[in-house]
Amino acid sequence: MPPPLVITALLLVCSNVFMTFAWYAHLKDMAARPWYVAALVSWGIALFEYLLQVPANRIGYTTLTLPQLKIMQEVITLTVFIPFSVFYMQQPFRWDYVWAALCMVGAVYFMFRS
Repeated sequence: MPPPLVITALLLVCSNVFMTFAWYAHLKDMAARPWYVAALVSWGIALFEYLLQVPANRIGYTTLTLPQLKIMQEVITLTVFIPFSVFYMQQPFRWDYVWAALCMVGAVYFMFRS
């Protein structure tokens, strides 16, 4: 069995894929539909996100502090969002993504230092 940190990270990556699609894919795929249709579809997708995110947080909280768990989530969110934005939503790559990632490295340092 992999360590809790690995299980948490994998579940959070999968959870973030669902949530990113729930939050943003409707902007591309359902632009012609009423907002409430997009909201209902997004809620349906978000259910799968919660089915992964809740166990991820419960497992992660056995070895991480709450702030560490949160910053891990934020790093994973950015890691999932950038490829989604570039490849799925066809947004141009921006160097701001790199600078944001570097800021996250700093945040990780401060949350995980002893």
